Amino acid sequence: MIGGVLALAAGLVVAVAPTAAADDTLTDLGPVPSNRNDIVVAGDKVVVSLDDRIVFTDRKGEVEETITDVSGAHGLIATADGTRVYAALSGSGEVAEIDIATREIARRINLSDYGCPYDLALTGDRLWVAYSCGERGVLGLDLSTPESEPVNVDTSLLKAGPLIAAAGDTLVLGETLSPADLFVYDVSGAAPVLRGEIDGHAHDHHGLDDVAVTPDGSYIISAFTLPDAFSMWDAVTLTKVRDYQKGPEAEGYPRSVAISPDGAYIAGGRTLGFGMTVYDRASGAELFTANPPKGEVARGSSAYAGRDIYSLVQADERIYLWRLHDVTLPESSLTLTAEPGATVHVPFTMTGRLTFPDGTAPGAQPLIVTRTAGDGTTETLPGVTTAEDGTYTINDTPPAGGQTTYTVLWDGDGKRRWSKASVTMMVRYQAVLTLNGPATAVAGTTLLLWGSLEAVGTDRPENVWIPMERTRKSDGQTVTGNIYQGGIGTFTFRDSPEPGEYTYTLRWPGDSRTGPAEASHTVIIEAPAG
Repeated sequence: MIGGVLALAAGLVVAVAPTAAADDTLTDLGPVPSNRNDIVVAGDKVVVSLDDRIVFTDRKGEVEETITDVSGAHGLIATADGTRVYAALSGSGEVAEIDIATREIARRINLSDYGCPYDLALTGDRLWVAYSCGERGVLGLDLSTPESEPVNVDTSLLKAGPLIAAAGDTLVLGETLSPADLFVYDVSGAAPVLRGEIDGHAHDHHGLDDVAVTPDGSYIISAFTLPDAFSMWDAVTLTKVRDYQKGPEAEGYPRSVAISPDGAYIAGGRTLGFGMTVYDRASGAELFTANPPKGEVARGSSAYAGRDIYSLVQADERIYLWRLHDVTLPESSLTLTAEPGATVHVPFTMTGRLTFPDGTAPGAQPLIVTRTAGDGTTETLPGVTTAEDGTYTINDTPPAGGQTTYTVLWDGDGKRRWSKASVTMMVRYQAVLTLNGPATAVAGTTLLLWGSLEAVGTDRPENVWIPMERTRKSDGQTVTGNIYQGGIGTFTFRDSPEPGEYTYTLRWPGDSRTGPAEASHTVIIEAPAG
C-alpha cells in the first residue's frame, strides 16, 4: 500500500511599490526635542531647529553641520536671497542671525525684555517676532538698522500666544487654542494696521497647527485640526476662497502647510498616516500624495524649495528630515511583474511598462535596475531601456536564495516626475530528486525502491512528504500516494504490483526554500515462473 499525507508551503510574495521620487530621502536627525521645531530652506541649505541645536543639511538631506550654542531654538525664517536665517531662541530670549555661508551666528538680538521669542515671519527688512513667557505678543524689528527699536503689534484681542506668518503686505496672527481666530494686518505702512478677524466661532476652527501666506500676500492658508481641511482665505476681504480636502473627515488631520515659491502649489501635511498632499492652489485639484516611510509629519514643519518639499517626521521617538523631490511635476508610473517560481542560478524574466501622464509614448528611456538578494547584498544590474511604447524586459539569474527584491527606477526627465516599482519574491534553491530500483521484479515479491531529495546550496528538505504516481503502461491505470523523507536525507518504499510495466514518478512541489523537482523509474513486473 502506498499512502501518507502531503505537506506543501507556497514560496512567492509579489508587491508593487507606490510611485516615489528618485531623490526622496529620510534623514535621521536624532531624538525628538521636547518643543516645537521648524524648517526653512536658505540657498542650497536646509535649516532645522531642534530646541537645543540647529542642523544644516544640503538639498538632498545630508547633514553638514550643527550649531549647539542655542537654547530653545524654535521658529526660523530665511531672507529672500537665502544668505541669512533668523532663529527664535526662547531659552535665552534672543533672535539669532545666522550667516548661511559660514553657518555661524553673526549676531544676537536681545529680546529678553519681551519674554520668550518662539515664532518668526519676515516682510522685506522687517522681522516679526511672536513671544510669550508671562507677557505675550508680537513685535517688529527693522533689520536694515543695526540697533532697531522693537515696535509692538496691537494684540489686545488675542486670547493666547499666536503662530505668525507674513508675505507681501500681509501679516497673520493665528490663535492656537479652540475656537481659534486669525487676525490679519496690513504692514505696508510704518505701523501694522488691523484689517480684521477671521472668527473661529463662526467657522468652527479648532487647534491651529500652521498658517502660511502666499508670496504676494494675497491669500492666507490655514491648517486647523478641525475642520478637516486646509483653507484659503482672501487676505483683504477675509472671506474663504476654498477648502483643500483630503477624503472624508478625520482621514488625517491637517498638521503643516507650505506654499511653493511661485504661489501655484500648496503642500499640506497630515496625521494618521496620510503624509503629504500637493494641491493646485487656484483650482484645488489634488496633484500628488505620498506617505513618509514611517511616522507622521510634525506640526508646522514643512517648507518648499523649488520643486521640492521638506518636512519633519516623528517616528520611534526620533525626528527625521523627509525630502520629496520634484513633487510639482506630473507623475509618471512604472509597473513591474514577475512570474512565480524563480530559482537560484536559473535565468528568469520580468516585464513592466513606463507610462507618461499625458498618454504619449515614452520612447527609449533608460531604467535603473537593482537587486537585493536573500543574503542582503544589493547590486545594480545591467541597464534596461524601454521600447517605444514604454514596455521593457529584465532578464536575471538570481545568485542566492531567500526573499529577493527587484527595483526599477526611471529617473525623470525634468518634465515628468520619476517613478519606481518593486517586486519582492521568494527565490528558491534548486532541488534534486532521485529515484532508483531494479529494472525487473517478480510479481508476488516485494519491490523495493529508494532515492533522495537534496538541495543545491542549502540544507535539504527533511521530514517532508513527496507526492508519487504509479502508472501501468498497458492501460494507463494510475495509483497515487505520498513518500516520506525523514531526517537522514534518503527514503525507501515498498510495493507489490501485478505483472506489467510500471513507471513510478515522484514530483516534489517545492517549499519556501526549494523549487520543484521530479524523478521517475520504470520497472517490469514479470509473472512467477511455472
